[in-house]
Amino acid sequence: MNLTFFKGFKIKNVLLILLLTILTIFTTNSSYASDNTEEKSFNPGLMIMGHVSNAYEWHILTTPSGKHVSIPLPVILYSSQTGLNIFMSSKLEHGHARYNNFEICKEGTYKGKIVEYSAVDGVTLVEKPYDFSITKNLIGLLVGLTLTAFLVLKSVKIAYQTQGKPPRGILSVIEPIVIFVRDDIVKSSIGEKYKRFLPYLLSVFFMIFITNLTGIIPIVPFGANVTGNISVTLGLALFTFLTIHFNANKDYWKHIYNTPGVPWWMKFPVPIMPFVEFMSVLLKPLVLAIRLFANILAGHVIILAFVSLIFIFAQLSAVAAGFVSPVTIIFVMFMFCIEMLVAFIQAFVFTLLSAIFIGMAVAEKH
Repeated sequence: MNLTFFKGFKIKNVLLILLLTILTIFTTNSSYASDNTEEKSFNPGLMIMGHVSNAYEWHILTTPSGKHVSIPLPVILYSSQTGLNIFMSSKLEHGHARYNNFEICKEGTYKGKIVEYSAVDGVTLVEKPYDFSITKNLIGLLVGLTLTAFLVLKSVKIAYQTQGKPPRGILSVIEPIVIFVRDDIVKSSIGEKYKRFLPYLLSVFFMIFITNLTGIIPIVPFGANVTGNISVTLGLALFTFLTIHFNANKDYWKHIYNTPGVPWWMKFPVPIMPFVEFMSVLLKPLVLAIRLFANILAGHVIILAFVSLIFIFAQLSAVAAGFVSPVTIIFVMFMFCIEMLVAFIQAFVFTLLSAIFIGMAVAEKH
């Protein structure tokens, strides 16, 4: 085995991962205090869902006295009853208060969403207004996109300054990744027409990769579960879907609605094959979205599940927690390393499948 990696993996890297682990446990403990103020026992399911779900504020910690420390975010709502409403999420007091008849729903279909209460003929109605709020995941997405743009633009600047010279600085990291995506993913999957789609696929790769990495750093403004949110991954898959079908040639559509080489009795009188092909058109982006969402969400849940063991055993005794804590920290450190690898793999898989689907849509008939 090549030992170069282990020689380069210095003690400072181990300390960094250990610091991230401690911060994760610290923020988890803080969230536990805030989410279970009315409960006597630790609820791991409630704690985990509180971390991986979206929120109208960025919770940081809870003091021993029970005071919440969080960053309020703007709430922007449009109601059919009262029109446009803009206020800070601190008005809702972490979901424990109602402001101008708006409240974070605690159960039912709209659980976790802001709803509006109104009285008509003595009957209380619950309606969900149009929600354009700046949420935790949106902030995490904007931070990831900003960091992506900064790294790429910085690399371009260095590339122009060092033309004809070996890459240096951040360019020495970005350039090999760009070449890898271009040659081994996009060009090999799409063929001669790859240049038209290279900017989009590079953007998707770096956006997913960097937001995956920032999502496992438990420090504000990082730590948001961006690509572990199905809405985000569905949005990315929708862009791929539109790219495929706005650039598809006539052979692609012919293959879907009149598949050549298929017996006529599978097309008429019951259009079995056209139905199957049409379903594949809808399922391709859905597979992209669910694959990315499920893998990233699972990684966050596993890390939080390991952290939960400390508090579960702490309810038994301090001695049990003392024995479990070192083992848990080791497992969490291991999962952090795995998550960094998964961050790259999921960006690679999403980009590869997108390139393959695009290549199938623009391929010329042989």
